[in-house]
Amino acid sequence: MPNFNSANPNPTSGSGDAIPHHRRLRYRGTHPRRFEEKYKELNPDQYPDTARKVMSAGKTPAGVHRPICVQEILEILVPKPGETAVDATLGYGGHAREILKRLLPGGRLIGLDVDPLELPKTEARLRAPEIPPEALVVIHTNFAGMARALAAAGIQGADMVLADLGCSSMQLDDPQRGFSYKLKGPLDLRMNPRKGHPVSEMIQTMPESRLAQIFSENADEPHASAIAAAIVEARARQPIETTSALTDIVRRSLSTTGLSHDKEEMDACLRRVYQALRIEINDEFGALDTFLRFLPSCLAPGGRVAILTFHSGEDRRVKKWFQAGLQAGDYEDIARDVIRPGREEIHANPRSSSAKLRWAIRSQL
Repeated sequence: MPNFNSANPNPTSGSGDAIPHHRRLRYRGTHPRRFEEKYKELNPDQYPDTARKVMSAGKTPAGVHRPICVQEILEILVPKPGETAVDATLGYGGHAREILKRLLPGGRLIGLDVDPLELPKTEARLRAPEIPPEALVVIHTNFAGMARALAAAGIQGADMVLADLGCSSMQLDDPQRGFSYKLKGPLDLRMNPRKGHPVSEMIQTMPESRLAQIFSENADEPHASAIAAAIVEARARQPIETTSALTDIVRRSLSTTGLSHDKEEMDACLRRVYQALRIEINDEFGALDTFLRFLPSCLAPGGRVAILTFHSGEDRRVKKWFQAGLQAGDYEDIARDVIRPGREEIHANPRSSSAKLRWAIRSQL
């Protein structure tokens, strides 16, 4: 235990060795603004009081993802000791932690995620001393490859599957990932930054008509044509390589509509633009369709599935596939209506406001 005394300002360990001193980061003003300056929020286990203070204000600590509809998902999946669960989009591991402890003893959780930067961190958090090593299997793969991943692991059918389709706070909050119009960084938006090309390269050569189509189909953006035209005009002068550059272009493109004077509507438009580009660069709709097509074969008879979506394009696909599966006899029951977060959860975590939860139960036959 460190020893402190007035004669020696440097703390020492019990063995008398000096503990290395790390100078804290300095920043302008009274509150940290840049992502890397929020070191207390980025280490909630080390600074729990800071994390609690941020959450009590209805915000999410930087680099931390707060799981949504946890109780509702547990009531749908009903995890029991000895069962096998799949978290197809592991993310920060908030849902997985609650499911995993209910599978013990004897059960196991298979966690899938496409993000190579966050996956090792999540695995380290989940491998608590009380969790047997064999109870957690982590696989780096897109959830579209769930059927292959389970077959490779020798699992014929899972008792439950969870898919949280939201973009995680760890990705949104890190400016180097380029997911947010609020933060200056490279215009990337890839879930796996080690594969493919960033959005900055995609929009540099994409035809104007295709850009407009992406904004319209992926995010229902009413000003899709004007924004696409502005991007094409701007890129002819200079490559669009940063989030701030794209944000400025979108704002200018809407200056003649009067929308630029309404901050709330402007922010909503920017969220739709970034959402549409993220969906396109990661082929999110294609991955979701593949996941839903093979989902029944990944479930054991009577197996349960819960899926969280965050915009209408995702929810329509889940609803359609569940209805088709019910008609085909793949499912014995499905959710007739979506489940939404309660008022208290939305107040505590505003990022949950657009979430929709649907479920299905695999046929016993």
